[in-house]
Amino acid sequence: MGSAMQDEELQLFRDMVLRFIEQEVTPHYEEWEKQHLTPRDFWQTMGNAGLLLVDMPEEYGCGGTDFSVCQMIQEEMCLQGYHALGTGYGIHSNICAPYINNIATDEQKQQWLPKMATGEVVTAIAMTEPGAGSDLAGMRSNAIRNDEGYLLNGSKTFITNGIHADMVIVCAKTDPDAGSRGISLFMVDASLPGFAKGKKIEKMGQHSSDTAELFFDNVQLPPDALLGEEGKGFVYLMEELPRERLGCATQAISHAQGALNITVDYVTERKAFGNTLSQFQNTRFALAHVQTEIELCRALLEKYADKFAAGTMTVEDAATLKYASTEMQLRAINQCLQCFGGYGYTDEYAISRFYRDARIQTIYAGTSEIMKEVIARGILGR
Repeated sequence: MGSAMQDEELQLFRDMVLRFIEQEVTPHYEEWEKQHLTPRDFWQTMGNAGLLLVDMPEEYGCGGTDFSVCQMIQEEMCLQGYHALGTGYGIHSNICAPYINNIATDEQKQQWLPKMATGEVVTAIAMTEPGAGSDLAGMRSNAIRNDEGYLLNGSKTFITNGIHADMVIVCAKTDPDAGSRGISLFMVDASLPGFAKGKKIEKMGQHSSDTAELFFDNVQLPPDALLGEEGKGFVYLMEELPRERLGCATQAISHAQGALNITVDYVTERKAFGNTLSQFQNTRFALAHVQTEIELCRALLEKYADKFAAGTMTVEDAATLKYASTEMQLRAINQCLQCFGGYGYTDEYAISRFYRDARIQTIYAGTSEIMKEVIARGILGR
């Protein structure tokens, strides 16, 4: 009975999210894509609608629901073809918020979570550097202790929400000689002197998701900017990766499903040689294959979501799910675009945006190559 009630509540929330997307996103999304930026005030619009930090504790002004609601919001954004919005939302609500909720002191939570829930504060997480992507131990940004706290220097690149961010969780070396054991996390106020944002990075896809370079030139951080314990940053990153990669998989599966949905609409209307495309065996078999791949990954997502809820999902599980679902996403959307023929290659048809937006999924949050290495280590023990 409890489960049924939860399903009923989730459906009510989903209906609200769909109305929100229809009213606040769909009429403007094409313009945001042309501008290569979602307006800053849209974050407050999401906050006012109660869509931000939905599963963080109510005592900090957040939604107090559960993880499935956060997943559902990303799912619906991507299903409708708004992958860029789903990515920016996911960074803020599905990644940065849990870091703070799980690691921060109560004072730090009080400082940041309420404003994140209203959209007054937009957040980003900064790991990648120009010379260190998947190899986090090779990062060069450093935060050296001094009498006033820490002095932060370095740079980061490919930072989602980097343009709008008011606070950035920054990974930096506090002990440059300790490798991965020398990494710490800091909550860096973007208004601090010495913090600079580079120009917006123009990308192949996900145009309305703002991506930036960040620069730190002798940024003086107060002691309470440290998130968690000094030197445990890499451990925290590993602990939070399962949730992050669940989000990537949710986006991958729902985005592929959205591409399939608009492809079905197209092939049932488009005619060739006197028949609709949906009457040709090649089309029918292609779509059957896409549907099967989506359902296989959906089953895997459900399995690992249950393990995550039970606290038993491993780093290897997360890598398996992320690798399988994002590679499927690329294959599925590529096949869907093929069904559109030449029209699929034009901006006039949304399938071209689905195709562009999907490509980054096998790169960020850990490349497919890194996922395979993590999986292999789980199998071989090293």
